[in-house]
Amino acid sequence: MNKKKWLTAILIIGVLAIAFFWGGNYQKSPNKIASNSAGSQIVETDNTASNQNVDVEPTASSDTETTEIAPSATPSETAKPVETVQPTEAVMPTETAISTESITSTEVVKPTETSKPATKAQPTATPKAAKTSVPETKATAKPVTKPDSKVATTETKQEPKKDKFLTDPVPSGKPKPVEWQDATVDKKKQLTATLSVSAATILDNMDIFNKDKVEVLPADGIIYKAQKVTFYEGESVFDVLLREMKKNKIHMEFSMTPIYNSNYIEGINNLYEFDAGELSGWMYQVNGWFPNYGSSRYVLKDGDVIDWVYTCDLGRDVGGYVATGGAQK
Repeated sequence: MNKKKWLTAILIIGVLAIAFFWGGNYQKSPNKIASNSAGSQIVETDNTASNQNVDVEPTASSDTETTEIAPSATPSETAKPVETVQPTEAVMPTETAISTESITSTEVVKPTETSKPATKAQPTATPKAAKTSVPETKATAKPVTKPDSKVATTETKQEPKKDKFLTDPVPSGKPKPVEWQDATVDKKKQLTATLSVSAATILDNMDIFNKDKVEVLPADGIIYKAQKVTFYEGESVFDVLLREMKKNKIHMEFSMTPIYNSNYIEGINNLYEFDAGELSGWMYQVNGWFPNYGSSRYVLKDGDVIDWVYTCDLGRDVGGYVATGGAQK
């Protein structure tokens, strides 16, 4: 029994010794781990506190370290854009909405910068408009009023007024034109006049005459010898010529010219205008005067003498240059 007691005592002592030594090492290791973890937390919190200005309470457990470090990352990320947004010019208004002072400062600077060029542009634009408007008023006022007054005086003094059919004033003592639409023909009253048709001037201008028309040109140039004809009261020079040419079967071609309100004689006996040069054509005279209006507007009187002549020089060779618009010598 004593052996057993001693053995049990030795076992107990051995167990206690083992437990003492084993238990002492077991307690030291958690203390060391706790001290190390606490030191690391203090260092980390110091670093984050210096950079982030955030208070962190150090604890000894490892679970608290993960929970405290995770929220500390969010303020650090939000703090960085605050620092970077301040030097920029408010390009991203949504990200910099946190710092209201920086946004207001940039908004105030921009209108001041834009207002400066606007004020500079306005004074430069206004003098230009003023300079252009002044010469326009001068140019329109001076040359328009003065030349118009001069032209008006020259027209009233020198150039006579024409009627609606571009007819110059008829000389005094000469019959005025009568529009054929307004003329009244009385077939109960027959009157007499003398009529002749001549192209004798072509004989003096054979060098410029159309050679193909030599056969139709009479040897003496007389197409219709002067003779008395009858006409009705109110008829015109054109009416008499047309009737007599038909009666004697002499070729005649004409056309109405509305601008002059008269028939224009283009050709008689196949002798047309321009057959003897660019200034050639048919003209008529009554009692030695070449009227300055068409033959359809000249109303005949009893005893009038009518001569149709061919000119090769716009009336100069037959004495009718004034009727064609030329100046009288």
